[in-house]
Amino acid sequence: MKKSKRPFGKILMVLMIVFFYLPIVYMIIFSFNDGKSLTHFTGFSLRWYQHMLDSQDMMEALYTTFSIALLATFISTVVGTIAAIGISHSKKIIRDLMEQVNNFPIMNPEIVTAIGFMLLFITFRIEKGYATMLLAHIAFCIPYVMLSVMPKIRSLDPNLADAAMDLGATPWQALTKVVVPQITPGIVSGALIAFTMSVDDFIISYFVTGRGVKNLSIMVYTMSKRVNPSINAISTLVVIIITIALVLINVGPMIAARHAAKNRSRGGKKKALGAAAAMICALAILVCFIRIGGNEAERPYEGQTLHIYNWGEYTGENIIKDFEEETGASVVMENFDSNEQMYIKVANGESYDILVPSDYMIQRLIDEEYLQKLDHSQLDCLDKLDNAVKGLPYDPENEYSVPYFWGTVGIVYDKTKVDIKDLENEGYNIFLDEKYRGEIYLYDSERDSFMMALKALGYSMNTENEAEIQEAYEWLVQCVQTMKPEIVTDEIIDNMAQGRKALGLIYSGDATYVMSENENMGYYMPESGTNLWSDAMVIPKTAKNPELAHAFINFASDYDGAYDNSSYVGYTSPNKEVMQELAGEGGDFEGINAYIPRTDNPNDEVFVYNEDTKKIISNLWSKVKIAASNAE
Repeated sequence: MKKSKRPFGKILMVLMIVFFYLPIVYMIIFSFNDGKSLTHFTGFSLRWYQHMLDSQDMMEALYTTFSIALLATFISTVVGTIAAIGISHSKKIIRDLMEQVNNFPIMNPEIVTAIGFMLLFITFRIEKGYATMLLAHIAFCIPYVMLSVMPKIRSLDPNLADAAMDLGATPWQALTKVVVPQITPGIVSGALIAFTMSVDDFIISYFVTGRGVKNLSIMVYTMSKRVNPSINAISTLVVIIITIALVLINVGPMIAARHAAKNRSRGGKKKALGAAAAMICALAILVCFIRIGGNEAERPYEGQTLHIYNWGEYTGENIIKDFEEETGASVVMENFDSNEQMYIKVANGESYDILVPSDYMIQRLIDEEYLQKLDHSQLDCLDKLDNAVKGLPYDPENEYSVPYFWGTVGIVYDKTKVDIKDLENEGYNIFLDEKYRGEIYLYDSERDSFMMALKALGYSMNTENEAEIQEAYEWLVQCVQTMKPEIVTDEIIDNMAQGRKALGLIYSGDATYVMSENENMGYYMPESGTNLWSDAMVIPKTAKNPELAHAFINFASDYDGAYDNSSYVGYTSPNKEVMQELAGEGGDFEGINAYIPRTDNPNDEVFVYNEDTKKIISNLWSKVKIAASNAE
């Protein structure tokens, strides 16, 4: 007898289920982690759920996600069903053409569709926000509804509607009481697909939104750029909502079947499905409309709105809420991933009241006249800032900028794996020391990687000499080909906190977190110099509320706001009192040398923007990463 293949099939099925659900289970478990680590469980706690519920941004994202999904599903289902019925009664050549047209957006890469929508809204000067996201979701959901409904329509007798009208039905009655009931499974299937696509969408939403409107996909993306376990809590909440919805959808028909058997009622199943759908909608709306209360007293900027464009996960837990309570204003925070992404939006005329770019980008914005000068008569914060972070080369008189965070770039290392003498003797050349082959991280940043290579060779990181830049390129190629580094971005934070490699290039603020989590970690800045960087608050010329922007700059620079920012994010505050308290005895970062930037080394530099040099380095960094891929 032949052996049955069923056991193998069952094992394969179990393995597939485990492969799919294990990450979800892992995420749910770590949503209850007491610590900030995303990989190391330190104890049970509900702190991240509390943080999620206290976060107005997260609750707004939840509301946006499900409200848009429900509206887009309803509208696209109605439009898609009517369109499918209309196409089915068209001539064959038109029908075939429309089916191909309908399939195109489904097959088209999402990024192409996203860019198309973005250009459309820009061309017609439509302000991006909730409405544009909703329109885009309706547009990309309709083809999926039509694709689900069309097969059901084709299976119908083409004379069904005519027969109904011959028997006295009106065209509307023939449609709603004869045709639609017959294609209901296709309509329901299309609606579920549309809902799923809307909830799941990130790429299109990312390009068509604005004015601080974010769905959960965008929120999770910005949160994932830095360590924030609230990402697990809000993701778990979504899993719970979806699970409840699936249970209702699947249990509803069973209850309806029993009810139909008892009462001989053919409408029981539909009623149960309707009840299930209503319960799902009610649940989603209930979760979405959670709001955080505020102080109702009269405040100086009551009813005004401040639009901030900042890095993701770059603000404290309470600063936005506290500013809103004190001033009565509403804050809309949008996040960017890179200075270049921020620049594109500003150059395209999008209006923000405050930007938080890095030093070299501030220089570019000043040179290209995108910023307005600050009104120092409205600022009372400059005397509270450390002198070392004021008057930097990109803005020597602080006419345009007020520092937000500052720091250095250095080497984070595991004291149990790396000899400090190697660091002192080799500096950045330790990244070529084959003793640490396979044990290093390189940071996926062209500026910082070339800074490291240039400083290792004894050159200025702002060099415009192409021969020196070429030599730095060859240094990096040698590194990736001989040392087998892992090229990462913010993954280095949690990975080094867990001691997964010996050393890596890192920003000082991230090193501060790593050292606070693992006492075996150290931070070293080579004597050959490093990047002394700063991110600062600036007001673009397109700002609609510069007076409120000045108020926020004061608030963020004052003790309470600066303390909340720095203690939560881990980057160095420019506020002298806050910096000294956090680094001093009993402070959050006591004994952590990464927190206090080095200011006495003449080899340390601030980046200077040069478009031609940037293009050369950008091109060479792409070649370095190709060399790294080929070396694997």
